[in-house]
Amino acid sequence: MSDSETTTTVSTTAPPPEDDSSATDTKKQAINAISFSIWPLTQRTRDSVITRLIETLSTTSVLSKRYGTVPHEEASEVSRRIEEEAFSVATSSASSEDDGLEVVQLYSKEISKRMLETVKARSGSSANGDNSAAKTVSADVTPTSAASEEVLSSVENEAAGSN
Repeated sequence: MSDSETTTTVSTTAPPPEDDSSATDTKKQAINAISFSIWPLTQRTRDSVITRLIETLSTTSVLSKRYGTVPHEEASEVSRRIEEEAFSVATSSASSEDDGLEVVQLYSKEISKRMLETVKARSGSSANGDNSAAKTVSADVTPTSAASEEVLSSVENEAAGSN
């Protein structure tokens, strides 16, 4: 080598930890520094949930086969109210220590419960309601589980789209 050439050496190994507890603490700090929370939902996700609710209430679905369809205008109004109430209930139960999964599950259950209550009340007040379709609904797919799956699907799509 000539005097004008320089060689740089880079060490690629980390120094060994002083003891196991400090290595564990460092890993915990790194994990704590990375935070992932799915609650509160973004407005885009909430709008998607409302759109799915409107669709479920106003078009042929498991619910409409059993309880009848809701006119689009009414479905839009009811869907917004259902989502707002469910969001309020879920938000009041959220804590800063949650990753949000339990809160999203509560939100989904609240939407399902309120949607089912709405269509039952509406079909009960309708004098010409035809309940013969209720006999053809599969026992494996309840209206509540179908609604929960739709809400969770919307949340999962939002999470996948934000990556």
